[in-house]
Amino acid sequence: MISQLLGILAQIIDVVLTLYYWLIIIRALLSWVNPDPYNPVVHFLYRMTEPVLGRLRSVIPIGTSSGIDLSPIIAIFVIYFAKSLIVQALLKLAFQFQR
Repeated sequence: MISQLLGILAQIIDVVLTLYYWLIIIRALLSWVNPDPYNPVVHFLYRMTEPVLGRLRSVIPIGTSSGIDLSPIIAIFVIYFAKSLIVQALLKLAFQFQR
């Protein structure tokens, strides 16, 4: 029972982090074409990603003086490592409870 719950939790976290990963990539790609900020899709992307990217920009001011925003790249690395650490740890724990 506990192993199944941990497995499901690991899958949910994996899906959420993957979706957020793609939201950040789409936002970064949209920044190259200067989209209409009043478009509902663009507004949704900015609303969903700005809390994380804005916090990264304030903590790590790398690239702000050169005009290149590196916060999406840093966020992608953080998501990748979180998926590697959290999801894999939950799956290992679920496997141990399964025995």
